Amino acid sequence: MSIEKPVEQKKKSYLDGIDFTIPTLGENKYDSPFFKTSGSDSIDFVSDGDYTLYKVDTNDFTDRKLQEEAIHDPRNRMERAGARKKLYFNPDNVRAGISTSGGLCPGLNDVIRSLVRSLMLGYGVKTVWGFRYGYRGFLLDSPMGPMRLDPDIVDDIHLEGGTILGSARGGGEKTEEIVDTLQRYRINMLFVIGGDGSQKGAAAIADEAERRGYDLAVVGVPKTIDNDLSFINKSFGFETAVGIAQESVYAAHVEANGVMNGVGLVKVMGRDSGFIAAQTALASQQANYVLIPEVPFDLDGPKGLLKSLTERLGRKGHAVIVVAEGAGADLMEAEWGKIGEKDAGGNARMHDIGLFLKEKISAHFKSIGLDAMVRYIDPSYTIRASAPNSNDAIYCARLGNNAVHAAMAGKTKVLMSQWNGIYVHVPIKLATRSRNKINPRGRLWQDVLESTWQPINMKN
Repeated sequence: MSIEKPVEQKKKSYLDGIDFTIPTLGENKYDSPFFKTSGSDSIDFVSDGDYTLYKVDTNDFTDRKLQEEAIHDPRNRMERAGARKKLYFNPDNVRAGISTSGGLCPGLNDVIRSLVRSLMLGYGVKTVWGFRYGYRGFLLDSPMGPMRLDPDIVDDIHLEGGTILGSARGGGEKTEEIVDTLQRYRINMLFVIGGDGSQKGAAAIADEAERRGYDLAVVGVPKTIDNDLSFINKSFGFETAVGIAQESVYAAHVEANGVMNGVGLVKVMGRDSGFIAAQTALASQQANYVLIPEVPFDLDGPKGLLKSLTERLGRKGHAVIVVAEGAGADLMEAEWGKIGEKDAGGNARMHDIGLFLKEKISAHFKSIGLDAMVRYIDPSYTIRASAPNSNDAIYCARLGNNAVHAAMAGKTKVLMSQWNGIYVHVPIKLATRSRNKINPRGRLWQDVLESTWQPINMKN
């Protein structure tokens, strides 16, 4: 009798294809003036050997051996952010540039303020330029030149929404012209505050500077209100967005309850990722349906949204829907056609899912003779223009401080991040390689389903 040998299964590693190595410009030779480096008043400086683990959950590994190996695997180590004892740049020779790109977001001014104060008050940097209106401010045809920044100018800007530098989409593809401008102003340290597209542009700028042999530290601060950058627990402004969206859900709930068969419909940001919609529903506990890009749904048919919504009105007399702007894109394209053009930032233009749903829901109820009212609320621009809440303000300040520490130490092509409660460095190209999205089988979405008790599957 022959005994078959068990088939050896390939071990699965969640670390495949991941490299957290941070590029540096060279050897750090200068003593940090940031704090005293010895004595009772000294601080604990961070070294490049200090790290936190990327994967700490034992469920992320297929067996115990892989779990133990991961602890010692360099691919699982995220370099800690913070002040270094030795610097690459002599602060006296630093000329820094700051740019805010993309759409507005709560906390932009807070990050600018933090960067300027850390550079000038902490390290004694003499020159900081703010380039206006994103990457467009670096181009020769820009109508406005950069503005000089100092602690007095930025002193109170954190009390206001928006950005003192202005923001815009586009222009980031003109990499050579941007680097020409940086060299003309003798900038050797660039801070890019922006989302996925802005950070891809930042990486391209760093590559071009490297090609030219031009010493330029490029450090990104993650500004994407959708929270869709990878290897970042949250981007700044996200928590404020959820808080304001929660108020809109409350208003929608009151409106829906105030009429017979009322439907409150709230649209929030989220082109590719539904984190704001999901967290808003959990925060408010008043949403009955959450629609996100990661979970397709149908309108019609036995499992469709309209049938479920009709049944709910029959039971409860009201309903609240929270929808992310990127949800239902396939339904809108099938009905209204594809827009077929992109915005200045390279994002595909989309139809308004809120208006689409309002039209479809109203038409459906009319067709079945049900007297219903749909109230549509879009708080998007109110959110974007708001000042950050206290948690976001703290986060912005610490991101800015740590970004300066990274640049002074010669780190480049790096994005600031917070992971498992620790401030860390993440390579820009790794963070922008793919979008961070909700896992429909993960705990977050399960919590949303338990909060709304909507059908698990609304796809026929």
